[in-house]
Amino acid sequence: MRSDRAPLGLRIAAFAGLAFLHLPILLIFVYAFTTEDKSYQWPPPGYTLQWFGVTWNRPDVWAALSLSLKVAAVSTCIALILGTLAAAAVSRARFWGRETVTLLVILPIALPGIITGIALRSAFNLADIPFSTLTIVLGHATFCIVVVYNNSVARFRRLSGSMLEASADLGANGFQTFRHIVLPNIATALLAGGMLAFALSFDEVIVTTFTAGQQQTLPIWMLEELVRPRQRPVTNVVAMVVVLVTFLPILAAYHLTRGGTETAGSGK
Repeated sequence: MRSDRAPLGLRIAAFAGLAFLHLPILLIFVYAFTTEDKSYQWPPPGYTLQWFGVTWNRPDVWAALSLSLKVAAVSTCIALILGTLAAAAVSRARFWGRETVTLLVILPIALPGIITGIALRSAFNLADIPFSTLTIVLGHATFCIVVVYNNSVARFRRLSGSMLEASADLGANGFQTFRHIVLPNIATALLAGGMLAFALSFDEVIVTTFTAGQQQTLPIWMLEELVRPRQRPVTNVVAMVVVLVTFLPILAAYHLTRGGTETAGSGK
């Protein structure tokens, strides 16, 4: 009788790989509760909740968090609009250079972040654009578009063309077709793409370093605190927040898209 269970060695290797990936994250949570504020001592000498209160009362943390949320929200909105339009053009129309457009759209996230950051910084300098929240948003939008595009183009390609033709035959204009046919079928893909884009923007470091000027997003603040630490456990508390803020949208996006293999409109 054939067993579907994986060999013991393979299961051990899988668990070892997962432990290697996730144990460092668990250490962040542990050190957020430690009583030691100068070093990473193991095991921690004691546990306390005082650092959560300290973090809550740090205005620099709130300023960095507010900027990160603002940048992520605006970048996600830009990515949703431009990524969806690009996906609609590539998936629903045939034109010369269509594959080149796809390559150019995904290029910013395929290139190393430092290359994208240097390119953006050079472009902003040539255009005489001062480094501000705007430049951070523009930098983040370049790679957030890719996430929205990838989710949207896959859903557009599964959207049955007969539904669009039927809508036109029944007298619907372009806006009505989009509102009643296209949008309901791509809504979960847009939501998932938006969540992933938000998470990607919220914890981005490399591109932000080249486009932020004197401003500090939360990841940049954490990097500065690691270089010149004031209260190490505060950094770990903030890291916990970053993990939760980025993990929850990714988990929600996974649940929204994991069952979307069927062609929208088929059999209707």
